[in-house]
Amino acid sequence: MQNLPANCHLRPANIGDIWKIRQLVFSAKLEPTQLRWLNFWVIVCAGEIIACGQLRSYGETQELGSLVVAKKWRKQGFGSYLTQHLIQQATKPLYLECATWLVSFYSRLGFVEVSLPDLPPPLKRKFGFTQLITRIFPIISLKIMRYGDC
Repeated sequence: MQNLPANCHLRPANIGDIWKIRQLVFSAKLEPTQLRWLNFWVIVCAGEIIACGQLRSYGETQELGSLVVAKKWRKQGFGSYLTQHLIQQATKPLYLECATWLVSFYSRLGFVEVSLPDLPPPLKRKFGFTQLITRIFPIISLKIMRYGDC
């Protein structure tokens, strides 16, 4: 895993970060529910939160979600760094749901596509709902992925 620039650091979010986390999530047009600051990690550069992501637990599984890098900081490795950190923090099988155009990004980090019927029940319900919504309102196509090949 690469190192962060000298003026940047990774840390667990604190209660004062919730508004910046919400701003990042809304700016990326991600699903804004279940934003619990206790689940988040943030990357701070020069005193500014420039990236965030969270791990949510669902029974015997976890979901990597709400991963956002501020627009002016993209394409510099921050998303990969944060994703790799969240993978290391995961204690249960790890899943995510992402836009089709992000599949190659997550594939490079060890995620593989899976189908809805292959999911554990709690995630089958959660992702099943969003998959249904995207079929009714085909604005964006979403893919489901699992970390590793087991």
